[in-house]
Amino acid sequence: MTDETDNRLLLLAPQDNVYVLRDQIEAGETIMVEGRRIAVPRRIGLGHKLARAAIAPGDKVLKYGAPIGSATAPIGLGEHVHTHNVKSDYTPTYTLDEARREHGDAQ
Repeated sequence: MTDETDNRLLLLAPQDNVYVLRDQIEAGETIMVEGRRIAVPRRIGLGHKLARAAIAPGDKVLKYGAPIGSATAPIGLGEHVHTHNVKSDYTPTYTLDEARREHGDAQ
């Protein structure tokens, strides 16, 4: 991990491919992720995840060093990682419909 990463991003384990937000990031902010400037198009709340590196469809999303789901779409460096682009390995997808609507990710 480069030290050029916004201090609101927390890496829980060295092998994780996502950061967890320690604080919200507002729409329109530009943040540093792994030494690169990333424009954040929409507000992302406390506890949500951002990609530490590009994640390809089908790749496992790792948090706390453990897989928590699989990418359902390409996820770029610094992009929001949530129900709109990850399928849980543990929670049936239909139970996430309300979360998708709340975040504007209804299909």
